[in-house]
Amino acid sequence: MFRQLFRKHEFFIAIILIVISLTIGLINPRFFSLANVFSLLRRATIMGIFSMGVLIVLISGGIDVSFTGIAIFSMYTTVSILVARDFQGSIFLPFIISGLLGLILGLINGVIIGVFKLPTLIVTLGTLSLYRGAMLFFVGSNYYNQAELPVAIKEFARASVFTVETSSGKTGLHPTFFILAFLGFIVWYVLKYTMLGRSFYAMGGDRESAERAGFNILRTQLIIYGFAGLLSGIGGMIVGALFRQANPFSIVGTELDIIAAAVLGGASIAGGRGSVIGTLLGVVLITIAKNSLVLLGIPSEWQRVIVGFFILLGTAIPMVQSLVVQRRLAMQRDEIPVTS
Repeated sequence: MFRQLFRKHEFFIAIILIVISLTIGLINPRFFSLANVFSLLRRATIMGIFSMGVLIVLISGGIDVSFTGIAIFSMYTTVSILVARDFQGSIFLPFIISGLLGLILGLINGVIIGVFKLPTLIVTLGTLSLYRGAMLFFVGSNYYNQAELPVAIKEFARASVFTVETSSGKTGLHPTFFILAFLGFIVWYVLKYTMLGRSFYAMGGDRESAERAGFNILRTQLIIYGFAGLLSGIGGMIVGALFRQANPFSIVGTELDIIAAAVLGGASIAGGRGSVIGTLLGVVLITIAKNSLVLLGIPSEWQRVIVGFFILLGTAIPMVQSLVVQRRLAMQRDEIPVTS
């Protein structure tokens, strides 16, 4: 049993997460306060939702860096439409509009990649700039502060599933945590128990073999990038709600952190490998490392160093595990007696 655990990438990430959390908590006990835990969960929720889309793209052998552009385009366009119409309805409509816009933009990525067979990194770099430029030119670049947001978004920003009294005041768990849990469960179930999930892994492992096995590559790519776009649209609306503003320049440059979380969690840049649990562990680890440095008195400039180190760590662990397995197999072959 323990030997199987040591072979799992997620086990090492969990150990690192526990060690870092205990170290920070021993230095500054405020780390384990409910207020700090709920604050970390709020920040991890945004990264977590984006990382689910990044995960399935990486598993299929692609790289998507356009998800922040899709998220902001979807959120900002939705808020602009609702403000112009003086929207007074529930929070569900903003999420539906933003999610549908994200789905459309994701499908555009899928069509370009699948039909023209262009490199995913080049395409999504191009569409990242395209979506942001189109938003600024056609939709606008005005900043919507908290007072200008629709009432439903402001109320959702203040919502909590339950509230706890602490020494520093009231704190609560935001409903977005359960949105992440629900979306994470869907992705986990699809990857583990459906033929669609197997097609993702098959594409990432060997595209030609997957095609010969009967998988429809174009349809699979449309599903992958469409779903990643849908998650980006939902994540974008959560960004607007939790930040309590509609800023067309929000989350610019955070792509590396989210891709790093998926890679740290065991997803391979080459494709064919990755898991929901590992990715979420990577998200929590990077969230803690980036947002708890202040508690240790470490300058914020070191955040990029930490993220870069975690990318290297996430790449190195599978390689070390592979070398250990190869060495063990070689030793077993040497122990087999040669018979004449």
